[in-house]
Amino acid sequence: MAGGQERILRRRIKSIESTKKITRAMELIAATRVVKAQDRASAARPYAEEITSVIVSLVKAGAAKDHPLLRHNPSAAKACFVVVTSDRGLCGAYNTSVIRLAERELKEAQAKGMDYSLVLAGKKAATYFRFRDYRIDATFEGVTDQPTYEQAREIARAFRKLYETGDLATVDLVYTKFQSAGVQEAVSRRFLPLKVDGGVGGAEGPSADLEYEPSPTAILNSILPRYVESRIFSALLDASASEHAARQRAMKSATDNAEDLRIRLTRVMNRARQDSITTEIMEIVSGAEALSADKGSKEDLMPDNLVPAHLFAQHLAPTDHARSLH
Repeated sequence: MAGGQERILRRRIKSIESTKKITRAMELIAATRVVKAQDRASAARPYAEEITSVIVSLVKAGAAKDHPLLRHNPSAAKACFVVVTSDRGLCGAYNTSVIRLAERELKEAQAKGMDYSLVLAGKKAATYFRFRDYRIDATFEGVTDQPTYEQAREIARAFRKLYETGDLATVDLVYTKFQSAGVQEAVSRRFLPLKVDGGVGGAEGPSADLEYEPSPTAILNSILPRYVESRIFSALLDASASEHAARQRAMKSATDNAEDLRIRLTRVMNRARQDSITTEIMEIVSGAEALSADKGSKEDLMPDNLVPAHLFAQHLAPTDHARSLH
């Protein structure tokens, strides 16, 4: 019984060690990728900040504020949600946090009597909402690991025309914001109508002392679509960095748990092996004692006053003196 338990424990320990090697390798890969993703996200921020500054300057210079991406659509009764998750798992609560936040926002919109539209980036979000019979208008897979600007443009096309034609009241972007390697936060940001801090949607303040060619309105009409795409691209980069950081933490935790479990099972196996050895030793000692006791009992059957056979024969044999008399 103890030997069988020892074999089972050995198999489990071997399996845990194999799993630990896999999780350790995934942790190292995620640690490498999170650095690259963080660098890409940091490199994309200056462009987004600069294009935002240009839009503010254009509005202050007298650009028309009735652009379809700037105006409200009060007659529309549909809210769009762009949800960014990962295509793969093994990243802790990363996907769960984003999906729950998006579903909560969606239900709040439904409680206000509004319809919804779902644009999903990432296989995990598509699987979740499809399984629960939500209506999905567009899905994009393979865009969250290493996102490109062209992929961000395709996602923007999925809802931009609908908003420009007045079919959507709002567009909310739900993703994970990357703050640091140890802190990521699932956030929901109002994406349309566009509100650039300090300018768009009723900008106030001094006019810009710049001359624009051909005109501020023409330049604004050309830049606003790119601004939408840059915002999507920045969110994808943040989500990618957050995914790799979450996977690194999850794999590190799995590696540590595997090591703790291996240590506990090794102790149990050693204890079982020690019990098996102790049992075998006790059986050997008990058998030796039984043999010794059995041998002692056979010797006790012989009487103490019993004369040995050769002495008895000498006692019965006639002496030389007797033989001479005959």
